[in-house]
Amino acid sequence: MSTNTQKKLKILSLMPFKAIEDKYLTDFKSNFVLDELRVSNHEEATAAIKSYVAESGPYDAFVVLMGTKPYEPFTPEFFAPLMPHCKILVSASAGYDEFPINWLTENGIWFCNTRNSVSEPTADMAMFLTLAVIRDTSRAEKSARAGLWRNDHVPCTDPSGLKLGIIGMGAIGKHHARKAAVFNMHLQYYNRRRLPPEDEVIYNATYCETLEDLLRTSDVISVSCPLDATTKGLLSHKEFAQMKDGVFIVNTARGAIIDEEALIAALESGKVARAGLDVFEDEPNINPYFAKSDHCIIQPHLGGLTQKARRDAEKECLENIKSLFSTGRPVAPVNEII
Repeated sequence: MSTNTQKKLKILSLMPFKAIEDKYLTDFKSNFVLDELRVSNHEEATAAIKSYVAESGPYDAFVVLMGTKPYEPFTPEFFAPLMPHCKILVSASAGYDEFPINWLTENGIWFCNTRNSVSEPTADMAMFLTLAVIRDTSRAEKSARAGLWRNDHVPCTDPSGLKLGIIGMGAIGKHHARKAAVFNMHLQYYNRRRLPPEDEVIYNATYCETLEDLLRTSDVISVSCPLDATTKGLLSHKEFAQMKDGVFIVNTARGAIIDEEALIAALESGKVARAGLDVFEDEPNINPYFAKSDHCIIQPHLGGLTQKARRDAEKECLENIKSLFSTGRPVAPVNEII
């Protein structure tokens, strides 16, 4: 896009950019006007968007970086002041259940998530939790800190030879599969669409025709699918009943994909031996059971929150904007605008 012959397009960001390289941001600003809000909650953000649009708008794109919780809920009313000029909304997160995708689509606004930046760090967390639940690391650490040394932890379970079932074989699931193979785990997956044969060879992963097939035959079950109307409560009482006794559960996707009361019942009965959770249904509020139970290894939704991921996610947001206005299509659209 040449700025010599046309006016710069205007971008509004809900939060300031903090991690991206200065040179990249300087180069971006040579072609775009970038305004950054400095607000701390939903009410301040709502007022600021209206004010900025009235005084400095209209804006061609809107950016939402990591750390969205204080600014939610993201309702149609929240984004309405950007209409009708805004053409694209980009998010630095992989998940997008908090955004009104259907409303954005109906109003001709592209929505893009971050597909690459947070995928491997989130898979790292999934692998960490996989090993933690298998080896019972949290309880072992408590024993050591209490002066009980190994207590009753010998022998512990070995990951080698266990069957890992991944629900959602997107970028995060693929990274997790690749990492788990190093520990000699056997891989299988359930996905809305079967992977191409060549991908199954690359990840040495077997496709399960149904979710039940995966649940009945996996020693470890890891959730990596997006949260939407079809996956909310995907694992509930019926699904836990289909699993092996003593199965291990890992969730790095979204808390609401698992019915937490059903999970607690499964943990209490021994159907689930241990659960490794990086996400929760009502986070940052955590059901007290998970915080207290020796059967749970918990993390405060840290999966994709690494220094490199934050930097790359900010860049990925801006690359989507640049692509839309230079080619007519963003790099990683969630929806389709005709």
